[in-house]
Amino acid sequence: MIRLLPFPTLFLSIILAACQTVQTTKPGTVGVDRKQRMLVSEEEVQQAAAHAYAQLVSEAKAKGVLNKDPALVSRVRNVTQRLIPHTGTFRPDAPGWPWEVNVLHSGEMNAFAMPGGKIAVYSGIIEKLNLTDAELAGIIGHEIAHALREHSRERISRAYAQQLALAGVAAATGARQRTLQLADMVASVTFQLPHSREQEREADRIGLELGARAGFDPNGAVSLWEKMIAAGKGSPPEFLSTHPDPESRIQELRALVPKVLPLYRMAAQR
Repeated sequence: MIRLLPFPTLFLSIILAACQTVQTTKPGTVGVDRKQRMLVSEEEVQQAAAHAYAQLVSEAKAKGVLNKDPALVSRVRNVTQRLIPHTGTFRPDAPGWPWEVNVLHSGEMNAFAMPGGKIAVYSGIIEKLNLTDAELAGIIGHEIAHALREHSRERISRAYAQQLALAGVAAATGARQRTLQLADMVASVTFQLPHSREQEREADRIGLELGARAGFDPNGAVSLWEKMIAAGKGSPPEFLSTHPDPESRIQELRALVPKVLPLYRMAAQR
């Protein structure tokens, strides 16, 4: 006799079967080699990110806060342009992404990189922390690493699976299913939801290597987080709300610096 699975269980089985196990990046010197399970495609998420980013840029322009300081914009873009060629160490396709880099004039201490290389840095994080270029590279490299590892896609896939599971249960009881809005989800995982410690560790490692390969002193990533902790003793920076646990990451970064120092020294000789 063939036993049929209950509908919700069957639905969850279908969801899991639809997941792809992927290796988004090469391990690099820092050895990031975790495989990820994805339920939505890279193309879908990048299109959604482009939409969300375009909306953000449009709103910033309308408010008069987009790229107000040409010297600061030039500095941020120069640091980013030094990092981008080295993304090929982890993903051969990444240097060819349609990268966009903008500075938002705001006292907010924040920065992000959306899927596909859509970057924004808030002026407040540079000015209030008095960042050196090496420290700025630490922030931007970390955020680029999230994009390389497709952490947004991974988190959206998890949320998508949960919503599909709920929709399946709802369908069994006759309730209406809700339509997922990927652009809203990209914005949500970018601005509201903290990354997992696992994702943060990966972004720290890859970001550190990117900076070293681009000729930025990797010790700048350590001093960056020391400044973050000092700034967080009052009202914590917005950046810390989606990048938790700065104390432990400082210890891990210090331990990693000797591994990437040879890359930095080679870059400095070029």
